[in-house]
Amino acid sequence: MNVIKILSKEIGEYKKDTILTPLFMIGEVAMECLIPAVMAILIDHMYTESISMVVRYGLILIALALISLFCGANSARAGARAGAGFAKNLRRDLFYRVQDYSFKDIDEFSSASLVTRLTHDVSSVQNSFQMIIRMAVRAPLMLIFSVVMAIRINSEMALIFFAIIPVLAIGLYLIFNISHPIFRRIFKRYDALNNSVQENVSGIRVVKSFVREDYEIEKFNKASEEVRRDFTNAERIIALNNPLMMTCMYTAMLLVSYLGAKMIVESGATKLTTGELSSLTSYGIQILSSLMMLSMVFMMITFSAEAANRIVEVINHGSSLHSPENGIKEVKDGSIVFDHVTFRYNPKSKRRALADINLDIKSGQTIGIIGGTGTGKTTLIQLIPRLYDVSEGTLYVGGEDVRNYDLKALRDQVAVVLQKNVLFSGTIKENLRWGNKEATDEELVRVCKLAQADEFIEQFPDKYDTMLTQGGTNVSGGQKQRLCIARALLKKPKILILDDSTSAVDTKTDALIRKAFRQEIPDTTKIIIAQRVSSIEDADQIIVLDSGKIVELGNHEQLMKENGIYKEIYETQVKGKEEE
Repeated sequence: MNVIKILSKEIGEYKKDTILTPLFMIGEVAMECLIPAVMAILIDHMYTESISMVVRYGLILIALALISLFCGANSARAGARAGAGFAKNLRRDLFYRVQDYSFKDIDEFSSASLVTRLTHDVSSVQNSFQMIIRMAVRAPLMLIFSVVMAIRINSEMALIFFAIIPVLAIGLYLIFNISHPIFRRIFKRYDALNNSVQENVSGIRVVKSFVREDYEIEKFNKASEEVRRDFTNAERIIALNNPLMMTCMYTAMLLVSYLGAKMIVESGATKLTTGELSSLTSYGIQILSSLMMLSMVFMMITFSAEAANRIVEVINHGSSLHSPENGIKEVKDGSIVFDHVTFRYNPKSKRRALADINLDIKSGQTIGIIGGTGTGKTTLIQLIPRLYDVSEGTLYVGGEDVRNYDLKALRDQVAVVLQKNVLFSGTIKENLRWGNKEATDEELVRVCKLAQADEFIEQFPDKYDTMLTQGGTNVSGGQKQRLCIARALLKKPKILILDDSTSAVDTKTDALIRKAFRQEIPDTTKIIIAQRVSSIEDADQIIVLDSGKIVELGNHEQLMKENGIYKEIYETQVKGKEEE
């Protein structure tokens, strides 16, 4: 009931069409149920009455058919509008909800699973919704009207249909109970299949460069085979529905035909007439067709029930990060203080990604962070714009606890160029204006010069109007990094974070970018994560991380005197260059 309540809110502005659909369906069903009754009168009197009576009843039948057609067409049209609108609202709210998610929430669901829920699951629920407002209304009404009319004609013959109904109900119940757990498992298989496809498509260059097509094909085939096997098992069970329906329908028709004909002969057409037998046959077909429709609705609902649960799971899952009520709207400066900060990705985990971090960064300083893979460098900087919340301790930005800021206000003043650079399909201008949608062309050129991107952009025939493909695959890794740095600079942030964002550019370009930062944005706090010592050796402070802890802290000269990890990295890199 909770799932139905939540999904019903998504009908929104399509309530009128949702109401009109079953109303028109009632009209269609009423006309279809009246037609056999009129036909019975026509059959019984067509040889004893004048031709005018035949014409009169013929016109009545045509009128009933036209009204039924009108109601059916309008029901279908309104149902299509309601179903498409419902799906639109559902996708919109799912997408909006995902936009509010923190990194932690996205990690919990996985991107492949969220894509499946936004596409396949929504389509499944949409189909069920349209079935419910049309077939789930038509079938019970048709069943009730036809049973009432059958009893009105001959209650003894109507008992045949009453005897068939429990057999069908029990059969449908068993099919539903057995197939539902299989469908639940299928959706998990879909997530695994989509994840395989997503990984392969996004990493196709790596796959080809390592000649791993066979491995990826085998992985895809395995996931696809699991979906096929489960679907086959489910369909094998659902396939029992049709023969069960046909058996019941034809059994009922045979009994009605045999017993009805016998009753006409034995009573001399006093208990049952030929026209009434014809009507009973029509009503019998309508009753059993209604049951067949109901079975289809049950099957659709069975399949989409798990999809609905998965959709509601996303809608109900509130973001783990929230802006406080009346949160601070202005970040005073770019100062950052870590006060005994500890962080765990999983609150229940004993392993700490960061342990007791204490740092005091003055506004405008340049901070370098270095350390091995998995030492917590990226985790550290992700706490500053509050992409994750600290587990213990307090993190201050501009003299205020980050949890006291309005999230949008905080993130507008903290520009992060993440380790994985992402560009979107569109022109270079459109991508840059993600940093500031109101930026002028002159501002775009300025930040691109700071990021050393203007030079290669000017070499393109269309310059800043050059179209980028999805993911920026038509520019090199270094060019992509420089465009992402320029985009971040457009925000005019108080804190600029570069997460290994110059790894794909040469050392000369890297030096020019850092020089431009010192000269053009001296008041901006700059945090640079790098693997190359040359990228951070002129920083005001250098942080060396190991196993989530700060093991060394100081400037280049101070750390070189300590004979620690930093000096070891420096000498290894310098020696490597000399050998080259």
